[in-house]
Amino acid sequence: MKKAFEKFNLKGKTAIVTGAAGILGVEHSHALLECGASVVFTDINENNLIAASELLIKEFGKDRIIVQVMDVSKLDSVKGVAQKLTNMGKRIDILVNNAAIDPKVKDTQGVLETSRLENFTVEQWDLQVSVGLTGAFLCSQVFGGKMSSDGKGGVILNISSDLSVFAPDQRLYRKDGIPEEMQPVKPVTYSVIKAGLIGLTNYLATYWNDQGIRANALSPGGVFNGQGDDFVYKINSLIPLGRMANRDEYRAAVQFLCSDASAYMNGQNIVIDGGRSVW
Repeated sequence: MKKAFEKFNLKGKTAIVTGAAGILGVEHSHALLECGASVVFTDINENNLIAASELLIKEFGKDRIIVQVMDVSKLDSVKGVAQKLTNMGKRIDILVNNAAIDPKVKDTQGVLETSRLENFTVEQWDLQVSVGLTGAFLCSQVFGGKMSSDGKGGVILNISSDLSVFAPDQRLYRKDGIPEEMQPVKPVTYSVIKAGLIGLTNYLATYWNDQGIRANALSPGGVFNGQGDDFVYKINSLIPLGRMANRDEYRAAVQFLCSDASAYMNGQNIVIDGGRSVW
């Protein structure tokens, strides 16, 4: 049985995870550490980054965890971290593009109004795209470029969403007693960014193929994180398994996609959403 899992071994590999202080960022980092990799834990918010990394340090110790503040939307910031890692003698073998601004649908009047397509601001569009899509491009450009330069290959994993393959069901966010023109919606940016990440994945899968770099995408469904009962009831009714994901249920997929266990997988979008995209 042990032999079956040898290809999941990431000992001696270094991975960089963007947006690592987020709910799934911590889980992706945990998954890679569990397989023996060293992980460069990056995020834009230093306080959140340190707090989140301390959770993993308690379990895995400090030796394989490197904490770096990085703004994925700024090329200088990405290049700066890359140079620091080079100075430390660290080669990035795995890039997990996870950073995103996830606009939560709230019941504050101003948020309801501005989430709708008719009122969505260019400033919010630019901000969210700059992190979720441009950030993945910049990190792929810098870290993927370094992977390709020495012929040792590597893995790029883009974290997308099941909303990369179907539209948001805006009925999930409806609130009683609110006029139609003010009903909350999942903003347009979310769908555009997540679908864009699939396009980026396909491009990267064929761009550095002769340098041994594989690129795939993971598209999770909704993760339970204390959402309101009404929302949870409605979304559960859309999922064949009848529930949202637990936050740790994507770890094995990350381990598979980032290791030699998936050595022949390239340019694929793996949707794990309890079957919602099938129904």
